[in-house]
Amino acid sequence: MFTVKIRSALLLVALMVWGNASHASCPAILNHQFNRLQDDAPQNLCQYAGKAILVVNTASFCGFTNQYEGLEALYAKYEKRGLVVLGFPSNDFGQQEPGTAKEIADFCFNTYGVKFPMMSKTVVSGNSKNAFYSALEKATGKTPRWNFYKYLIDRNGVVVDSFSSLTTPQSPVLVKAIEKALN
Repeated sequence: MFTVKIRSALLLVALMVWGNASHASCPAILNHQFNRLQDDAPQNLCQYAGKAILVVNTASFCGFTNQYEGLEALYAKYEKRGLVVLGFPSNDFGQQEPGTAKEIADFCFNTYGVKFPMMSKTVVSGNSKNAFYSALEKATGKTPRWNFYKYLIDRNGVVVDSFSSLTTPQSPVLVKAIEKALN
């Protein structure tokens, strides 16, 4: 009985130390939590530490919505090398993302086959923007002006660039920046 209690206590201490160690290795820019779009499960962005991350605010009824296809292609091409595309649906611009989480998730998957991680609908601009987007703005001095604005974070958690909505996922400028962030 005593041995079981000691083992339990040691396991608890090990879990606490491991949890703090993984949290301590998380770059400040990723120290944010959002709910996953598909099932509302909490997701800590620290799980993406050590990866290159392309952050994109998205909308289902926008002239740039077809960029989902290119974003999914980027994710499929570079995922094994360490790229994560993170989608953040937002209704901030033109009210072009009015749907529920289920409607957005179904649209993304059924229309564009989106498999990259998508977070629940959020605010990405203005005074009510979420803390992650505030940090991205602080790091770059730039804020999204429309849907499908992109931020690129390198493997060290440094925001290395941002790209306007006009920059397509296949743009040579974006692809070159992604490849550099992956190396």
